[in-house]
Amino acid sequence: MNSPLSFDNTTIAFASKSDKELKQAHWLFGIMGKPWLVQLGTRLAPWSIRVGLPVKGIIRSTIFRQFVGGETLEETARVANKLAEANVQVILDYGVEGKEGEESFEHACQEFIRVIDYAATQPNIPYMSIKVTGFARFALLEKIDDLMEKTPAPSLVKKYEAALAQLPASEQEEWRRVTERMLRICEAAVRGRIGVLVDAEETWIQDPVDALTMIMMDRYNRGTVVLFNTIQLYRHDRLAFLKDSFKAAQERGFTLGAKLVRGAYMEKERRRAAEKGYASPIQPSKEATDRDYNDAVYFCIEHLDNISVIIASHNERSNLLGVELLEKRGLPHNHPHVHFSQLYGMSDNITYNLAAAGCSVSKYLPFGPIGDVVPYLMRRAQENTSVGGQTGRELMLLKKEMQRRGL
Repeated sequence: MNSPLSFDNTTIAFASKSDKELKQAHWLFGIMGKPWLVQLGTRLAPWSIRVGLPVKGIIRSTIFRQFVGGETLEETARVANKLAEANVQVILDYGVEGKEGEESFEHACQEFIRVIDYAATQPNIPYMSIKVTGFARFALLEKIDDLMEKTPAPSLVKKYEAALAQLPASEQEEWRRVTERMLRICEAAVRGRIGVLVDAEETWIQDPVDALTMIMMDRYNRGTVVLFNTIQLYRHDRLAFLKDSFKAAQERGFTLGAKLVRGAYMEKERRRAAEKGYASPIQPSKEATDRDYNDAVYFCIEHLDNISVIIASHNERSNLLGVELLEKRGLPHNHPHVHFSQLYGMSDNITYNLAAAGCSVSKYLPFGPIGDVVPYLMRRAQENTSVGGQTGRELMLLKKEMQRRGL
């Protein structure tokens, strides 16, 4: 069945943007279309902030404004309220990354809980996002992953349990604190009726993250869906992992929460595989990634009784497929187990047209102090340069709307 939904309607896509905001976005994506400039900027910006150069104002008025909700929850609320006017919801993301040490981990855990408590007071924020690396030591995750890989066991959780048993007492205690933080986050989510999306990590630390998330889903995803695991389909083994996770959920009697993404660490993954001499975990081609992603969408929508899926994609075909499959099965666009999402500042043509078609859709909205969210911003800039056609598509749509308005 052909859906009447179109992602080319720029009137709907940019209705919330003023003429000035439209021109600013066009200018910014124009800069991002120049790889050498992005490369220079992504090196200079973090260094400038580290050494205390007065660049925060420039960052705030350009890339920060485009891709981040604000420095505080209060600032972010203004953006969330504006999105609500177009029936677009919000996935809140406390965008601080890569701080190590027990004090930092505890602080991050408390911040995640603060975000959940805040989201619970807002009608437009059904989800928030966490990174396990926010409250667990990277090297410990790496060690557990390595032990899991070397442990013969019939399931992911059994491998995880066997790996934990091999840790020295001090690290077992350290991991107990990690688990306890995850439990506190889940308990807050249950109280606030907020969904928690567990971000994906690099392949060499992903297994313990998956195992911990599965254990928490088994505990909390009964009746309502509290937790979602993120599945990166640019990995060639993730479609099988999705199906294995579903099987485990069926056997244990809980609902699987699955956030489908293409992936975020491609260059790093390929480089590490080449350096260490193992087979790359990344798909051989973009076509293979697209095929697995769309197969994952099919699989989830075929099993909506036992899966709650978030189609988190900037690919027009994948989003359209989700809508077409709902229509084909005679299901409403806003089915409670199907949600669509795009990053704030990107693919407004997808988000706003999905919202206008009555779909449950959100913007993934990071917030945090400028100095802390710079790593996130640098990734967005690089992603827009490297993702085939992304910047060109954004520019073309912005230009089309500017011409329509006679700007």
